[in-house]
This record gives sequence, C-alpha cells and structure tokens, in this order.
Amino acid sequence: MFFFFKNIIFLGWLCGVLASLSLGLVFWSVKLSADIVLLTSEAAVQVVKHRKELSKVLAKARLRRVVVMMPFAGAGMGAYFEERDYQVWKLDNPNGSRRDYGCEVALVTADLLDEFLAEIPNFLSVSKNSFSNRISRCSSLE
Repeated sequence: MFFFFKNIIFLGWLCGVLASLSLGLVFWSVKLSADIVLLTSEAAVQVVKHRKELSKVLAKARLRRVVVMMPFAGAGMGAYFEERDYQVWKLDNPNGSRRDYGCEVALVTADLLDEFLAEIPNFLSVSKNSFSNRISRCSSLE
C-alpha cells in the first residue's frame, strides 16, 4: 500500500510540474508574440515614414527634371536650383570656391554616370570610367 501511495504522490508531483511548465511556456509564448507584434508594427511605421521621406525626395527630383525640361523657365529654374545647392554646400565648406563646388559636383556626377553605364548592356555603353577620366583638372585638387 505504501508503494501505491508513493507512486501516486510521484505522479501527482510530476503532473503538477508539467502543468506549471506548460503554463509558463504558454505565458512566455504569449509575451514573445506580443513583442513580435509590437516590433513588427514599429518596423512598419518606420518603413512608411522612410517611404514618405523617400517619396518626397523623389518628387522634388522629378519636379526639378520637369521644370528644367521647359526651355526658358527650365534655364532659370536650373540656375536657381544650382545656386541653392551651392549655398547649402557653402555652409558645409566655408572656405570653398565655386570651382571647388563645380569639381565636387562633376566628380560625383561622373561616378554616378560610370555606375549607371556599368549596369546597361555593353553594346549600348561607353567604356568604364570614361567620364571620370575626362575630369583631369578637378582630380589634381584632391
């Protein structure tokens, strides 16, 4: 009889431990699920925020391209945009000249053109670094 009593106590203890572990795992999984939902919603908000900022930048660039395409208004607006970009650059480089700004813009543009030309098929493109090699006066400044 003591043997059965001992087995019943052990089985009861085992059921209690397994039940408490199961409850603990359920609470832990619910907490993790809530954390995942919270992080996912925060990530979605950040993506939307970043997408809005990116769309604003792309819209401004598109507007610049459209305005510059118009013959007379485009020339004036192109000069205005370039002057505004120069003034922003001048804040970061107070000792820089217009020549320095022009060289920096030319080098960045040449790098972007080289990257763009590397992505198009070979029969349509010119040789690699063709634009970067043409900017010799600016390369001597660096």
